[in-house]
Amino acid sequence: MQSRKLLFGLALVLFCSHASGQELNCKVTVNADQIQTTDRAVFKDMERAIATFMNTRRWTSDNYKNHERINCGIFLNISSGTASIGAFKASAQITVARPVFNSNYETVLLNFADREWEFEYIESLPLEYNDNAYIGNLTSMLAYYAYIILGMDYDSFSEKGGDSYFQKALMVVNNAQSSNRPGWQSIGSTRNRYNLIENINNPQMVELRKNTYKYHRMALDTFDKTPDESRQMILGVLKNIKTVWQIYPNSIFIISFFDSKANELVNIFSEGNLNVRREAYDLLTALDAKRNIYQKIISSN
Repeated sequence: MQSRKLLFGLALVLFCSHASGQELNCKVTVNADQIQTTDRAVFKDMERAIATFMNTRRWTSDNYKNHERINCGIFLNISSGTASIGAFKASAQITVARPVFNSNYETVLLNFADREWEFEYIESLPLEYNDNAYIGNLTSMLAYYAYIILGMDYDSFSEKGGDSYFQKALMVVNNAQSSNRPGWQSIGSTRNRYNLIENINNPQMVELRKNTYKYHRMALDTFDKTPDESRQMILGVLKNIKTVWQIYPNSIFIISFFDSKANELVNIFSEGNLNVRREAYDLLTALDAKRNIYQKIISSN
């Protein structure tokens, strides 16, 4: 926690700093345009309830100040369901970002699409959750992503600093598997909650975890002073990813990295040594299908 607190204290001294126990600053948006109903109050209530659950619950034993809270978001797109029954299906976009030292820039740590949200919600009923037992699908999914968000953030400040939170996310998955709800099992989609946490905790993919620290703390946080060295560090990150990708070409952890970082990588490698830019372009187009985006790296002056 110390490196995280030090960086935030240095980078964000203009913010207020009274103590706050809560860790997350989660913006929640519920889109229910596909649902035919005249009573839309339930969706606003749902939005408020989810935000309250994420932002007022204490997820760690660390003490956070307001300016240290982790900026994250949940965009919930409800595709079917009725308020009278209280059962819904949706897709969710989960994002988390953190500031880069010596800049006003926020870098995206995770941009993950979860298309397997099935849950019950009754207006005004409290959202119940217990780390040690499966109570309901909505709160289990929310807790899972709270721990994923924390793990990603802590990993970016110290090597494998998010271990304990990823273990908690795994515990949520294990508790939820008996529910037979989508997203919690190894079968079916490889882009689900089970496979994300399996990738994160897989010993053969540990370099991906270490890369989070190298990319953010060792490269981005020093980019303003040593941009060429930072580019070399990120080039090394891409080479490490390629090593894992050759064994696990369909890894959702790798896919989510490029979903989060593609545009940022273009900005990083659109300047600097031409040979470095070309090497980055070759790696990126081998690892990720977004060739049209990466073309800007070698086409810029």
